[in-house]
Amino acid sequence: MWSKFLSLFCFRYLPLGCADWLINLCRRKKELKARTVWLGCPEKCEEKYPKNAIKNQKYNVFTFIPGVLYEQFKFFLNLYFLVVSCSQFVPALKIGYLYTYWAPLGFVLTVTVVREAVDEFRRYKRDKEMNSQLYSKLTNQRIPSDMVFLRTSEKTGSCFIRTDQLDGETDWKLKVAVSCTQRLPALGDLFSINAYVYAQKPQLDIHSFEGTFTREDSDPAVHESLSIENTLWASTVVASGTVIGVVIYTGKETRSVLNTSNPKNKVGLLDLELNQLTKALFLALVALSVVMVTLQGFVGPWYRNLFRFLLLFSYIIPISLRVNLDMGKAAYGWMIMKDDNIPGTVVRTSTIPEELGRLVYLLTDKTGTLTQNEMIFKRLHLGTVSYGTDTMDEIQSHIINSYSQSSAPKVRKSVSSRIHEAVKAIALCHNVTPVYESRAGVSGETEYAEVDQDFSDENRTYQASSPDEVALVQWTESVGLTLVNRDLTSMQLKTPGGHILTYYILQIFPFTSESKRMGIIVRDESSGEITFYMKGADVAMSTIVQYNDWLEEECGNMAREGLRTLVVAKKSLTEEQYQDFESRYNQAKLSIHDRNLKVAAVVESLEREMELLCLTGVEDQLQADVRPTLEMLRNAGIKIWMLTGDKLETATCIAKSSHLVSRNQDIHIFRPVTTRGEAHLELNAFRRKHDCALVISGDSLEVCLKYYEHEFVELACQCPAVVCCRCSPTQKAHIVKLLQHHTGKRTCAIGDGGNDVSMIQAADCGIGIEGKEGKQASLAADFSITQFKHIGRLLMVHGRNSYKRSAALGQFVMHRGLIISTMQAVFSSVFYFASVPLYQGFLMVGYATIYTMFPVFSLVLDQDVKPEMALLYPELYKDLTKLLMVALTIRTWHWLMVVAEFLSLGCYVASLAFLNEYFDVAFITTVTFLWKVSAITVVSCLPLYILKYLKRKFSPPSYSKLTS
Repeated sequence: MWSKFLSLFCFRYLPLGCADWLINLCRRKKELKARTVWLGCPEKCEEKYPKNAIKNQKYNVFTFIPGVLYEQFKFFLNLYFLVVSCSQFVPALKIGYLYTYWAPLGFVLTVTVVREAVDEFRRYKRDKEMNSQLYSKLTNQRIPSDMVFLRTSEKTGSCFIRTDQLDGETDWKLKVAVSCTQRLPALGDLFSINAYVYAQKPQLDIHSFEGTFTREDSDPAVHESLSIENTLWASTVVASGTVIGVVIYTGKETRSVLNTSNPKNKVGLLDLELNQLTKALFLALVALSVVMVTLQGFVGPWYRNLFRFLLLFSYIIPISLRVNLDMGKAAYGWMIMKDDNIPGTVVRTSTIPEELGRLVYLLTDKTGTLTQNEMIFKRLHLGTVSYGTDTMDEIQSHIINSYSQSSAPKVRKSVSSRIHEAVKAIALCHNVTPVYESRAGVSGETEYAEVDQDFSDENRTYQASSPDEVALVQWTESVGLTLVNRDLTSMQLKTPGGHILTYYILQIFPFTSESKRMGIIVRDESSGEITFYMKGADVAMSTIVQYNDWLEEECGNMAREGLRTLVVAKKSLTEEQYQDFESRYNQAKLSIHDRNLKVAAVVESLEREMELLCLTGVEDQLQADVRPTLEMLRNAGIKIWMLTGDKLETATCIAKSSHLVSRNQDIHIFRPVTTRGEAHLELNAFRRKHDCALVISGDSLEVCLKYYEHEFVELACQCPAVVCCRCSPTQKAHIVKLLQHHTGKRTCAIGDGGNDVSMIQAADCGIGIEGKEGKQASLAADFSITQFKHIGRLLMVHGRNSYKRSAALGQFVMHRGLIISTMQAVFSSVFYFASVPLYQGFLMVGYATIYTMFPVFSLVLDQDVKPEMALLYPELYKDLTKLLMVALTIRTWHWLMVVAEFLSLGCYVASLAFLNEYFDVAFITTVTFLWKVSAITVVSCLPLYILKYLKRKFSPPSYSKLTS
């Protein structure tokens, strides 16, 4: 709207050139650029960069009041009462005292502002707590080019370029900051060198980074390439050693924040529906006022009488509706947090608890949400023989025999030698680092010396970027080949006999989403042999390894068991072959243009006719009770989509093992598409499938949405389950918005990591899990839980109850307004359509607030079925009975409800003493008053009781059989 107004103003009142300039100026965002960052020299930075801090707040000090008032008055209900209240300043339209209208409006706004202030203050405290953890100076003050010095087990606060781990006792190669012929300088000396990092502009892509390091004060000048492997991300744990780095991106320019949308004010569907209903009541109000003026005969200043009738009947639109609903929502949030069956649950947004009761789509992350992100080694397949968890002792005996025999190897490989080669390859081909905790009493402020560390097996843990790599190394340890030490240039393995084998690391080729494999070249210290080991997905490795007739079949068998498979292969290299490769590889890494393509081409020259060693299968442990929880959600009519950044094979395995896709359901794996024609053909192939789960990659999804958005979403929504793999955080949020736009249904997103924040904030209801990836998702969510299984009770019990109670609450308040407006209409009709009030101002205010507040609020205690029944029969979640009259639809009378009724009656009786001029006390104490009130009550309630009985007789609610 602001853009349209600005355009209209500019084109009408300004010259064409000035108009374009002003519009572009207001719309323009800061353009992100590549940067040159000098080590330790912030003064050389020509541009200003954003502050490095997490922020989940919606407002600041200046925008809070305007923002909250805008959010309130954009609703027709509050805007209508603002106009009505302002009209009381006009003498001709004044009815009674000003407080008759301004007191309820002021009370409504006060309650709303206080509630928003409490929510905003809680967000502020959570952000402050996160920004002050460990590195307060780092998160609040660091700017690009600032130096950082991190030690073991310390977490970073943003994104850095790091140096590699150093060993002060031996020669080492340092890729960043100092040349490879010097020893490590002190931290202070780093500020005196003349060096800089050139980095690409901040980008959304979280899987790549390109940059270069240059040192100018050495002869010759040092030029090194930087890649994603040289970066440290937010919440990274330094596994071992020390890291010296320089800040490159901060605040809003870090990739995690670039992939996060701004927090928005979420409005529940019930609030929107009530807003529409309020508009309908306003039309009824106008119609009733016109009828009264028409019957009056349009005598005198009829337009003034029309407006006075609008004011008199204004209680047909209940101003207390939003206050009652907001108080109810606060009560629902309190009940959720006090539920002992879902401990640790936190309600971070108190405005949308009823949204939990009307969800249709649940979009969930995989790693850390459905799974524990903990892998267990399950199977080793060598082609002719397979080993499972019950036969691992055989592998251990083969390894012991291999290292105990000193005889020359046989020409024909035995099973024992093949097992030895496979286990050694698994123990060497990874990026795992063994970590030894310091002994008690050692300060974390000083560098750990070897004497202060315990190098025993019991004190050793493993750190890696991928948990399945840790599982593989832990398995090799269990069978006798243990990784005991690793630095940048070497790693050491301990044999069953206690001997140490040293291997020098010559090159590492990290895993990428494009290559789907990782490799390493090592040199055996004792023999000098150079070996290239590689492991990866079967789709990538099947064309690299030598011909075999078992790989494809066994991969399929393991996948059906829900295991994640990796193919392991090796290739022996001569010294000449390696030297030739190294020169070509280093040259490709220094390229500025198309670096990734050139590096990949050089590496692929090695990946030919590799010897297939084995096939491994690991299982990602599911979270507790994931299977029954997903089954419950499906029975409740909720469709579940799994959005993950993991690879297709892994996502498919977890979808099967978690029973997201049932065993008897077919899975359609959407083939990779890059063009419109390919997407059209694949969509046609998918259209012919029925009751089939869909698995699609993020790249293919982008192509489909670009050309066939409506068709794809229509087909996907018909699937019982959808799995989107290789999704970026922005894609996850985009999918949520697509479902909202095309289906109009309510969506819920659940995740545990920073990459899920965009999805959580975009959904109608966001749920965060406090997991191993930190609290970022939990802090940005509307609801925070500790385990995925808690979502079942959160939705089936609390969501369902909140929705039904809020609906009943809304109906009661509207019913109350209709009663008083009907009485006013009858009164005016009897007295010749006079526009005078039936009741005094205080009685009207009291009727809308204190006289009826306690019974109304007691509706938050009503329940139709017990929580155990709601969990046992999740089908009740999608059922909502239509109510006749709230007073007749109370299912269970809580003792507090009875107390509320008597409190309300007590308030009314007490007011008789203070407001005796408003009441005819003499008449109230007569028998005539008593029988007339009783007769009116019977006449008004008896037909409704009869209708209720007939409805239960011929159309009983779904829960009636459960409660009988």
